[in-house]
Amino acid sequence: MRSRSFPRRSRRALATAVVLPLAGALAVAVAAAAPAAAVPTGFADTVAIGGLTSPTAAAFAPDGRVFVAEKSGLVKVFDNLADPTATVFADLRTQTQDFWDRGLLGLAVDPAFPARPYVYVSYTLDALPGGTAPQWGDTCPTPPGATDKGCVVTGRVSQLTMGAGGTAVSEKPLVTGWCQQFPSHSVGSLAFGPDGALYAGGGDGASFNYADYGQTGNPCADPPSPAGTNLAPPNAEGGALRSQSPRHPAGQPVLLNGALLRIDPDTGAGLPGNPFASSADADARRVIAYGSRNQFRFGFRPGTSELWAGDVGWNTWEEINRVPNAADAVAENFGWPCFEGTGRQAGYDGANLDRCESLYASGGQTAPYYTYNHNAKVVAGDPCPTGGSSISGIAFESGSNYPAEYAGALFFADSSRGCIWAMQTVSGQPSPSRLVPFVTGVNAPVQLLTGPGGDLFYVALGSGELRRVSYPGGTNRPPVAAATATPSSGPAPLTVQFDGTGSTDPDAGDVLSYAWDLDGDGAYDDSAAPKPTWTYTSAAAVDAGLRVTDSHGATAATTVRVTVGTPVGLDPVPVIDAPDPALTWSVGQVVSFAGRAVDAQDGDLPPSALSWRLAIRHCAANGTCHTHNVQDFVGVAAGSFVAPDHEYPSYLQLTLTATDSTGRTGSKTIDLQPKTVTLNFTSNPSQAMLTVGGTQQRTPFSRTVIAGSVNSISANSPQNLPPLNLKYAFTSWAHGGARTQNIVAPPTSAIYQANYRLCWLLQPC
Repeated sequence: MRSRSFPRRSRRALATAVVLPLAGALAVAVAAAAPAAAVPTGFADTVAIGGLTSPTAAAFAPDGRVFVAEKSGLVKVFDNLADPTATVFADLRTQTQDFWDRGLLGLAVDPAFPARPYVYVSYTLDALPGGTAPQWGDTCPTPPGATDKGCVVTGRVSQLTMGAGGTAVSEKPLVTGWCQQFPSHSVGSLAFGPDGALYAGGGDGASFNYADYGQTGNPCADPPSPAGTNLAPPNAEGGALRSQSPRHPAGQPVLLNGALLRIDPDTGAGLPGNPFASSADADARRVIAYGSRNQFRFGFRPGTSELWAGDVGWNTWEEINRVPNAADAVAENFGWPCFEGTGRQAGYDGANLDRCESLYASGGQTAPYYTYNHNAKVVAGDPCPTGGSSISGIAFESGSNYPAEYAGALFFADSSRGCIWAMQTVSGQPSPSRLVPFVTGVNAPVQLLTGPGGDLFYVALGSGELRRVSYPGGTNRPPVAAATATPSSGPAPLTVQFDGTGSTDPDAGDVLSYAWDLDGDGAYDDSAAPKPTWTYTSAAAVDAGLRVTDSHGATAATTVRVTVGTPVGLDPVPVIDAPDPALTWSVGQVVSFAGRAVDAQDGDLPPSALSWRLAIRHCAANGTCHTHNVQDFVGVAAGSFVAPDHEYPSYLQLTLTATDSTGRTGSKTIDLQPKTVTLNFTSNPSQAMLTVGGTQQRTPFSRTVIAGSVNSISANSPQNLPPLNLKYAFTSWAHGGARTQNIVAPPTSAIYQANYRLCWLLQPC
């Protein structure tokens, strides 16, 4: 399959191009630079496919083909794991919004492929509800502003049909919905169930900065008021409350946000037997479970109808939720936003929202199967950082040669922590009492899946790779790569004879295949011969690479240096002239940037050789940070951006990358710290419980936030106050406004006082 080759970016370029959905993972977050991944003794973690650009999902076809989705909207296909050259299967970039945690995020292959020649995708559709793409492009202008009013988009699940040439010839939209106001918690996984149904999921599309119930313009037209109306408690149904839409009163729409869907893979219609199959609402007929914030990844436990989903939490808890029978008539409600983990979510509880209060009163929340706290280790003593967390992968062991203790284990990943754990079984069921670290130090794992040989594979978005975890200590051991270059240096033009036949495999009978990266671009697509020849025409120092693969798919790689002529200063040198790294910014501030680059061979590089990346580094109180890509500015020497809103502590990171005529790159990064202010919260009388964002605390207390940031505050009422435990009711904020409201952090520190009165016989609460 070589009809349409797609060049891969060099590893050098990928090292400066780390993106992830996950705060939602591809929520998505991106883990900070991590050391080499580590696996338990006897296991090997190797590159299955490298040189990818922001990969988000992969799928193995029954005929051996490997499909990979990239966040931009490209679907690539490889003939097999030994194929060094990607073919573009589908180009969905025009209709996909690749911005922050949005993009092409879900991928599945029909179980009967290629007899049924269908590949399924789930992506952020760059269109308003009912509109056409593209609406915004891969950006969000101000106004409306990504975290201010939001660039509203939708989500889509489509069926792609493969033609005779092995690439997609048509796209058939199956489901369109998932109104999303803010740039995270978009669409997510696709998977086929044991019943042949297609399962899909998506996030709430709500704010990640404050308790969002539709108070910011309500552009998704959630009940009870039309679009353009700021919703207010107690009857607001917008924002994160979209995840509770199956509990709407009769006559109000059921939405796809925060729900798991079971649909016909040919029509997108909800299937008979679904919990709401008799509803007149087409979206309701699709829903089998709901009440999730961002169930970015899910999967089926082999041999069962159990669907297990990871749900990315807000401030405190990550969840693994379990649907015991995905094909039954029970609609599980996992409780978001009224619950996070097993307890009430303070930000939404404090707002006294009818949709949550009725759930608290009546019950009906399905508790998570397993949770872990953002500030706690998953496994005591594991090397994974705590603080930021984004659960980003779910898969089960099935049919591997792994040691017996891994039989049937549940593997789950966290893209912010850069780790994968195994939940081993007790009596055949994954048990939280048997958790072990499995792969640590991963550069942003955003999907787990099983593949050839039953091995666990994972998509490492940060390193641009599909990686494989094998157990060579079992039946197969990896080969050893060896390469020579003759001559290894000389003037240009230099013809070099390479030889990889010194590579060996410790297992008798294994046959090695060869893949060479002779131009040093990171892609093993230049030759499959054991002894190739290559001519270099210009001065350069090239690390030519050899990757060998044995009969069972185990790989090994090595490089050999070839020096052509007398190369000097190979990499271009970028310079950021503006902004000054000492700049501090407020939310909404326009920040201008400018830069240039010089190259020893090419001289001053033109703007077309420059590319900028703006990212947010979101940090936990313990100092660990993860990255959210915000926007790329390609082919410009100067421009500007509007400083986005985000929870503190966080800061901006601006990277300038220059690429010379030979493909060599150089990068320069500066960190831009925010202006911060202290918000002081008091009450009269003192010790009242107030909610700020998603957490509650008794007065007096203070919060450090970014100047200009939007923060939700709520005065809990009624409540009992210490020391006498008497009941009090809220009367007013000293600054005015409703009991539950959003405030914009001022340029300087401020005091917010909530006033209460005593409840008694003549003036009850």
